[in-house]
Amino acid sequence: MFYKNKTSAAPISAARDLRCSAKWRTIDSQEAKMKTAAIAEVLGGRKVLGKTIRKPDDLAQLIRKGLPASSVTALAEKLDLGNGVLSGKLGIPQRTLTRRLSKRSRLTSAESDRTVRLARVYATAVEMIGDEAKAVAWLQTPNRALGGERPLDQLDTDMSARMVEDILGRIAYGVYS
Repeated sequence: MFYKNKTSAAPISAARDLRCSAKWRTIDSQEAKMKTAAIAEVLGGRKVLGKTIRKPDDLAQLIRKGLPASSVTALAEKLDLGNGVLSGKLGIPQRTLTRRLSKRSRLTSAESDRTVRLARVYATAVEMIGDEAKAVAWLQTPNRALGGERPLDQLDTDMSARMVEDILGRIAYGVYS
């Protein structure tokens, strides 16, 4: 039985807040799954990765195991870069990448993490800008918000990648960047 006083309103308000919170968690979870699927497609999808990636946990396990080296080639094609240029941005020596590609071996977990970071930013750029070609052009064009640096050159650290993603978010919401 609830009476109209200050103490009785608290349980009703708390229950409503909890339901709203649960709805947002569901939405966040769905967005994470959609983003994970987009990242997996950028890396070559099931054909290259060897399995369907549906959840963020699937991608995390694959990173720990090591991505197939051919995922770098798939990402290079999306970014319109050569394997040599992309291997430099990922911190993988060109000869090492060539050897791994010829032996069809895997990247290390650290290399896989950097590769997924680049794929994540690319997928975010495509989502926010709405066109793959325009997203690639944006990533390769100097940006004032980054001190005149190209967004693609800023993806060597996680913090810099998050700055680039923040700028993409501002573009999506029409905030001058």
